[in-house]
Amino acid sequence: MSQQLELDPNQYLKFKDQFKTATGEARAKVSFRNFDTLWFNTGTLCNLSCKNCYIESTPLNDNLVYITVQEVVNYLDELRDLQTEDPQIAFTGGEPFMNPDFLEILEECLSRHLRVLVLTNAMKPMQHKKLDLLRLKDRHSDEELVLRVSIDHYEPTIHESERGANSWSPMIDGINWLRDNNFMIKVAGRRLVHESLEESKIGYGRLFNNLGLILDPNDADDLVIFPEMNLLLDVPEITEQCWDILSVSPNSQMCANSRMIVKRKGAPNPTVVSCTLLPYDSKFELGASLRGSLGETYLNHPHCAQFCVLGGASCSNGSK
Repeated sequence: MSQQLELDPNQYLKFKDQFKTATGEARAKVSFRNFDTLWFNTGTLCNLSCKNCYIESTPLNDNLVYITVQEVVNYLDELRDLQTEDPQIAFTGGEPFMNPDFLEILEECLSRHLRVLVLTNAMKPMQHKKLDLLRLKDRHSDEELVLRVSIDHYEPTIHESERGANSWSPMIDGINWLRDNNFMIKVAGRRLVHESLEESKIGYGRLFNNLGLILDPNDADDLVIFPEMNLLLDVPEITEQCWDILSVSPNSQMCANSRMIVKRKGAPNPTVVSCTLLPYDSKFELGASLRGSLGETYLNHPHCAQFCVLGGASCSNGSK
């Protein structure tokens, strides 16, 4: 979704103060626990221009530039010094397979026996790397590399209304190739505003059966269903009291157990942000090192309410 949309007038009164809500209550915060997932944004360039892309990826948007293999290595080395338990290493974009270093980056992660998650649209950028992916698969455990394919809806017409004409068949071709070559496939979907979660799961389950995918639509690891995010809506701010009112734990939020590395255009080095959904917001920028990023995150953005606390979603493992 474009961040330039005009907000609901009520929103101008909210999310201004890092520590207090518009009504003067203590804003909810999340303390960092440990790295369950370390995300890398490989760059915002993408072969698609999706209408609802939260990061505004397009074939022309290079606001986040390609991260290099050496920069990834530096963070993996730092992570090894911070905790003994290996987290999942996850990659998003843009389209990760457009990054010229990406296969080398995957090799580096897998050679360390790290679990790797790649978010991809499974279209031409990935399909151009078929031979490289097969060689990578031959060298490493089948269970260490997961490719999560983005399917914006189980109905082709709705998927293409979001992703553009002729975006369905190439994606299905990519899934079929991954399936036929025994790659571990997961799916990221989107639930429409008027659609119940159960309806969405049934629709994706029907698609999985048609494609011969052994995926359980009720398993949040097999199928991540993201709620719609709309900056035009007047969403509530989350206060410290909301944890008890909503029976939601701050420890279950993404910013309690993950961080994302981004590299801004013109910047000499990458930086760490607390949330995969907010790569451009300076309030969520935590400095250049992982060690310096381990503090608290105040839920000072509409996405914190819509997607995480009220939406119950996580980029790492789906709806809670």
